[in-house]
Amino acid sequence: MLTSRPVVLSLATFIYLLVLLVIRDGRFLALTPINDAPQPSDGYRHDVALVVASMKKEDTSRIQKYLPGCLIFIHASSFAWHNDDPGYNALPTLRNFRISHLQEAGYANLRCARVVGCPAEIRPVEDEGRAKNGALTANGVFRQAWHKLMMPEEAPVPEVVAVSCCSQLGVTRETIRNRPLEDYVRFRDWLLRTPLEDSLSGRVLGFSWHIIFGKEAVHCPSAQECYCKTFGICDSACSEGACDGRYTLPPHSTLPEDWPRVGWENEERNFTGPLS
Repeated sequence: MLTSRPVVLSLATFIYLLVLLVIRDGRFLALTPINDAPQPSDGYRHDVALVVASMKKEDTSRIQKYLPGCLIFIHASSFAWHNDDPGYNALPTLRNFRISHLQEAGYANLRCARVVGCPAEIRPVEDEGRAKNGALTANGVFRQAWHKLMMPEEAPVPEVVAVSCCSQLGVTRETIRNRPLEDYVRFRDWLLRTPLEDSLSGRVLGFSWHIIFGKEAVHCPSAQECYCKTFGICDSACSEGACDGRYTLPPHSTLPEDWPRVGWENEERNFTGPLS
Protein backbone atom coordinates (compact mmCIF):
# COMPACT_ATOMS: atom_id res chain seq x y z
CA MET A 1 0.00 0.00 0.00
CA LEU A 2 1.07 3.57 -0.60
CA THR A 3 2.59 5.37 2.37
CA SER A 4 2.81 9.13 2.24
CA ARG A 5 6.06 9.79 4.11
CA PRO A 6 8.69 8.54 1.61
CA VAL A 7 6.79 9.46 -1.56
CA VAL A 8 6.16 12.70 -3.42
CA LEU A 9 2.95 12.68 -5.48
CA SER A 10 3.63 16.11 -6.90
CA LEU A 11 6.99 17.73 -7.51
CA ALA A 12 6.44 20.73 -5.24
CA THR A 13 9.24 19.72 -2.87
CA PHE A 14 11.72 20.07 -5.73
CA ILE A 15 11.06 23.81 -5.89
CA TYR A 16 14.45 24.83 -4.49
CA LEU A 17 16.57 22.18 -6.16
CA LEU A 18 19.13 23.06 -8.77
CA VAL A 19 17.44 20.82 -11.30
CA LEU A 20 13.70 20.05 -11.25
CA LEU A 21 12.23 17.22 -13.27
CA VAL A 22 8.53 17.66 -13.94
CA ILE A 23 6.66 15.13 -16.06
CA ARG A 24 4.14 16.83 -18.29
CA ASP A 25 3.04 15.01 -21.43
CA GLY A 26 6.25 13.02 -21.29
CA ARG A 27 8.52 16.06 -20.95
CA PHE A 28 10.41 17.61 -18.09
CA LEU A 29 10.89 21.23 -17.12
CA ALA A 30 14.11 22.16 -15.36
CA LEU A 31 14.67 24.37 -12.36
CA THR A 32 17.41 26.90 -13.04
CA PRO A 33 19.18 29.33 -10.68
CA ILE A 34 17.78 32.78 -11.34
CA ASN A 35 21.11 34.20 -12.51
CA ASP A 36 21.31 31.45 -15.14
CA ALA A 37 17.78 31.89 -16.49
CA PRO A 38 17.91 31.86 -20.32
CA GLN A 39 17.81 35.29 -21.94
CA PRO A 40 16.43 36.23 -25.37
CA SER A 41 18.73 35.47 -28.33
CA ASP A 42 20.50 32.71 -26.39
CA GLY A 43 19.21 29.94 -28.65
CA TYR A 44 16.54 28.72 -26.22
CA ARG A 45 12.88 28.28 -27.05
CA HIS A 46 11.00 30.86 -25.00
CA ASP A 47 7.58 29.29 -25.57
CA VAL A 48 8.54 26.57 -23.05
CA ALA A 49 7.76 27.32 -19.41
CA LEU A 50 10.78 27.34 -17.12
CA VAL A 51 10.59 27.24 -13.35
CA VAL A 52 13.15 29.54 -11.76
CA ALA A 53 14.50 29.21 -8.23
CA SER A 54 15.77 32.02 -6.04
CA MET A 55 18.83 30.18 -4.78
CA LYS A 56 22.53 30.68 -5.31
CA LYS A 57 24.15 28.48 -7.91
CA GLU A 58 26.79 27.20 -5.50
CA ASP A 59 24.28 26.26 -2.79
CA THR A 60 23.12 22.74 -3.62
CA SER A 61 22.67 21.59 -0.02
CA ARG A 62 18.90 21.46 -0.53
CA ILE A 63 19.36 18.54 -2.90
CA GLN A 64 20.76 16.51 -0.01
CA LYS A 65 18.26 17.84 2.51
CA TYR A 66 14.95 17.74 0.65
CA LEU A 67 15.13 15.09 -2.06
CA PRO A 68 12.95 12.30 -0.59
CA GLY A 69 13.86 8.65 -0.71
CA CYS A 70 11.14 7.74 -3.21
CA LEU A 71 9.34 9.90 -5.75
CA ILE A 72 6.39 9.34 -8.03
CA PHE A 73 6.13 11.28 -11.27
CA ILE A 74 2.51 11.43 -12.39
CA HIS A 75 0.32 13.59 -14.60
CA ALA A 76 -1.89 16.19 -12.95
CA SER A 77 -5.24 14.73 -14.05
CA SER A 78 -6.87 12.01 -11.96
CA PHE A 79 -8.37 10.30 -15.02
CA ALA A 80 -6.46 9.61 -18.23
CA TRP A 81 -6.80 7.01 -20.97
CA HIS A 82 -3.40 5.48 -20.17
CA ASN A 83 -3.88 5.03 -16.40
CA ASP A 84 -3.49 1.34 -15.62
CA ASP A 85 -6.87 0.87 -13.96
CA PRO A 86 -10.22 -0.50 -15.19
CA GLY A 87 -11.72 2.99 -14.80
CA TYR A 88 -8.57 4.85 -15.95
CA ASN A 89 -8.31 6.29 -12.43
CA ALA A 90 -4.90 7.21 -10.98
CA LEU A 91 -6.06 6.98 -7.36
CA PRO A 92 -6.24 3.14 -7.11
CA THR A 93 -2.91 2.96 -8.92
CA LEU A 94 -1.28 5.11 -6.26
CA ARG A 95 -3.02 3.37 -3.37
CA ASN A 96 -1.83 -0.05 -4.53
CA PHE A 97 1.70 0.98 -5.51
CA ARG A 98 4.27 -1.01 -3.53
CA ILE A 99 7.01 1.22 -2.15
CA SER A 100 9.05 -1.84 -1.18
CA HIS A 101 9.27 -2.85 -4.84
CA LEU A 102 10.42 0.62 -5.87
CA GLN A 103 13.06 0.64 -3.14
CA GLU A 104 14.38 -2.66 -4.42
CA ALA A 105 14.20 -1.89 -8.16
CA GLY A 106 15.17 1.81 -8.11
CA TYR A 107 12.70 2.53 -10.92
CA ALA A 108 9.16 1.29 -11.53
CA ASN A 109 6.71 2.07 -14.29
CA LEU A 110 3.18 2.84 -13.06
CA ARG A 111 1.79 0.98 -16.04
CA CYS A 112 1.99 -2.79 -16.57
CA ALA A 113 -0.26 -3.29 -19.61
CA ARG A 114 2.09 -3.68 -22.56
CA VAL A 115 -0.25 -2.33 -25.23
CA VAL A 116 1.28 0.97 -26.48
CA GLY A 117 5.02 0.81 -25.94
CA CYS A 118 5.98 -2.87 -25.85
CA PRO A 119 7.53 -5.07 -27.07
CA ALA A 120 9.34 -2.98 -29.73
CA GLU A 121 7.95 0.56 -30.02
CA ILE A 122 10.92 2.32 -31.61
CA ARG A 123 13.76 1.06 -33.80
CA PRO A 124 15.94 4.20 -33.88
CA VAL A 125 18.17 3.29 -36.83
CA GLU A 126 15.56 1.51 -38.91
CA ASP A 127 12.90 4.17 -38.22
CA GLU A 128 15.11 7.22 -38.82
CA GLY A 129 13.32 9.81 -40.94
CA ARG A 130 9.98 7.99 -40.76
CA ALA A 131 7.00 10.23 -41.48
CA LYS A 132 3.24 9.81 -41.27
CA ASN A 133 0.97 11.83 -43.53
CA GLY A 134 3.99 13.93 -44.47
CA ALA A 135 4.97 14.78 -40.88
CA LEU A 136 7.92 13.40 -38.92
CA THR A 137 7.18 10.95 -36.13
CA ALA A 138 8.92 10.42 -32.79
CA ASN A 139 10.26 7.15 -34.19
CA GLY A 140 11.76 9.10 -37.06
CA VAL A 141 13.60 11.62 -34.87
CA PHE A 142 14.61 9.38 -31.96
CA ARG A 143 18.08 8.55 -33.26
CA GLN A 144 18.89 12.22 -33.85
CA ALA A 145 17.59 13.14 -30.39
CA TRP A 146 19.61 10.34 -28.77
CA HIS A 147 22.83 11.91 -30.05
CA LYS A 148 21.91 15.10 -28.19
CA LEU A 149 20.50 13.51 -25.03
CA MET A 150 22.60 10.47 -24.24
CA MET A 151 26.12 11.19 -25.50
CA PRO A 152 26.36 8.24 -27.94
CA GLU A 153 30.11 7.87 -27.49
CA GLU A 154 29.21 6.60 -24.00
CA ALA A 155 25.81 5.06 -24.81
CA PRO A 156 25.45 3.68 -28.36
CA VAL A 157 22.07 4.07 -30.01
CA PRO A 158 20.02 0.97 -29.09
CA GLU A 159 18.55 -1.21 -31.82
CA VAL A 160 15.15 -1.24 -30.09
CA VAL A 161 13.54 1.02 -27.48
CA ALA A 162 10.43 -0.16 -25.67
CA VAL A 163 8.59 0.57 -22.43
CA SER A 164 4.93 0.71 -21.56
CA CYS A 165 3.81 4.32 -22.00
CA CYS A 166 3.14 7.08 -20.74
CA SER A 167 5.74 8.80 -18.54
CA GLN A 168 4.30 7.93 -15.11
CA LEU A 169 6.85 6.29 -12.88
CA GLY A 170 8.44 5.87 -9.50
CA VAL A 171 12.14 6.46 -8.92
CA THR A 172 14.39 6.49 -5.88
CA ARG A 173 16.71 9.25 -4.73
CA GLU A 174 19.71 6.98 -5.28
CA THR A 175 18.69 6.26 -8.87
CA ILE A 176 18.35 9.99 -9.62
CA ARG A 177 21.78 10.65 -8.13
CA ASN A 178 23.38 7.87 -10.16
CA ARG A 179 23.54 10.42 -12.97
CA PRO A 180 25.65 13.55 -12.64
CA LEU A 181 23.92 16.91 -12.52
CA GLU A 182 25.44 17.74 -15.90
CA ASP A 183 23.27 15.07 -17.54
CA TYR A 184 20.06 16.69 -16.32
CA VAL A 185 21.30 20.10 -17.46
CA ARG A 186 21.93 18.60 -20.91
CA PHE A 187 18.42 17.12 -21.02
CA ARG A 188 16.99 20.52 -20.06
CA ASP A 189 19.02 22.38 -22.65
CA TRP A 190 18.00 19.96 -25.38
CA LEU A 191 14.34 20.45 -24.50
CA LEU A 192 14.68 24.24 -24.55
CA ARG A 193 16.69 24.38 -27.78
CA THR A 194 15.18 21.60 -29.88
CA PRO A 195 13.25 22.71 -32.96
CA LEU A 196 11.03 19.63 -32.60
CA GLU A 197 7.33 20.09 -31.93
CA ASP A 198 6.27 19.46 -28.33
CA SER A 199 4.47 16.29 -29.38
CA LEU A 200 7.76 14.89 -30.72
CA SER A 201 10.12 16.03 -27.96
CA GLY A 202 7.63 14.80 -25.37
CA ARG A 203 7.37 11.37 -26.92
CA VAL A 204 11.15 11.09 -27.23
CA LEU A 205 11.52 11.77 -23.51
CA GLY A 206 8.57 9.54 -22.72
CA PHE A 207 10.49 6.62 -24.19
CA SER A 208 13.77 7.66 -22.56
CA TRP A 209 12.96 7.95 -18.84
CA HIS A 210 13.49 4.26 -18.13
CA ILE A 211 16.91 4.44 -19.81
CA ILE A 212 17.79 7.67 -18.01
CA PHE A 213 16.96 5.93 -14.73
CA GLY A 214 19.10 2.88 -15.35
CA LYS A 215 16.98 0.25 -17.11
CA GLU A 216 17.74 -1.51 -20.38
CA ALA A 217 16.45 0.10 -23.59
CA VAL A 218 13.79 -2.62 -23.80
CA HIS A 219 12.03 -2.70 -20.43
CA CYS A 220 8.94 -4.87 -20.89
CA PRO A 221 8.37 -7.25 -17.98
CA SER A 222 5.45 -9.63 -18.34
CA ALA A 223 2.12 -8.24 -17.20
CA GLN A 224 1.80 -10.90 -14.49
CA GLU A 225 5.24 -10.13 -13.03
CA CYS A 226 4.66 -6.38 -13.20
CA TYR A 227 1.21 -6.35 -11.58
CA CYS A 228 2.35 -8.69 -8.82
CA LYS A 229 5.59 -6.87 -7.95
CA THR A 230 4.40 -3.31 -8.52
CA PHE A 231 0.83 -3.44 -7.19
CA GLY A 232 0.56 -6.70 -5.27
CA ILE A 233 -2.06 -8.02 -7.73
CA CYS A 234 -0.88 -11.60 -8.11
CA ASP A 235 -4.00 -13.73 -8.64
CA SER A 236 -5.27 -12.49 -12.04
CA ALA A 237 -5.32 -14.63 -15.17
CA CYS A 238 -2.70 -13.09 -17.45
CA SER A 239 -1.21 -13.33 -20.90
CA GLU A 240 2.27 -11.99 -21.63
CA GLY A 241 0.97 -8.46 -22.16
CA ALA A 242 -2.20 -8.07 -20.06
CA CYS A 243 -4.14 -9.40 -17.08
CA ASP A 244 -7.89 -9.96 -17.05
CA GLY A 245 -9.95 -7.07 -15.74
CA ARG A 246 -7.04 -4.64 -15.36
CA TYR A 247 -6.76 -2.46 -18.48
CA THR A 248 -8.59 -2.14 -21.78
CA LEU A 249 -7.27 0.13 -24.50
CA PRO A 250 -10.04 2.75 -24.93
CA PRO A 251 -11.50 3.64 -28.34
CA HIS A 252 -9.97 7.14 -28.19
CA SER A 253 -6.86 8.72 -26.67
CA THR A 254 -9.02 11.10 -24.65
CA LEU A 255 -11.73 10.19 -22.18
CA PRO A 256 -15.29 11.54 -22.56
CA GLU A 257 -15.76 15.05 -21.18
CA ASP A 258 -17.91 13.86 -18.26
CA TRP A 259 -15.88 10.74 -17.47
CA PRO A 260 -16.07 8.90 -15.09
CA ARG A 261 -19.77 9.64 -14.64
CA VAL A 262 -20.63 9.30 -18.34
CA GLY A 263 -19.17 6.80 -20.83
CA TRP A 264 -18.42 6.90 -24.57
CA GLU A 265 -22.04 6.16 -25.52
CA ASN A 266 -23.37 8.83 -23.13
CA GLU A 267 -24.39 6.08 -20.75
CA GLU A 268 -24.50 6.73 -17.01
CA ARG A 269 -21.69 4.86 -15.22
CA ASN A 270 -22.96 5.30 -11.64
CA PHE A 271 -19.53 6.42 -10.47
CA THR A 272 -19.50 7.41 -6.79
CA GLY A 273 -15.81 7.88 -6.01
CA PRO A 274 -13.76 11.10 -5.75
CA LEU A 275 -13.30 13.05 -8.98
CA SER A 276 -9.93 14.58 -8.13
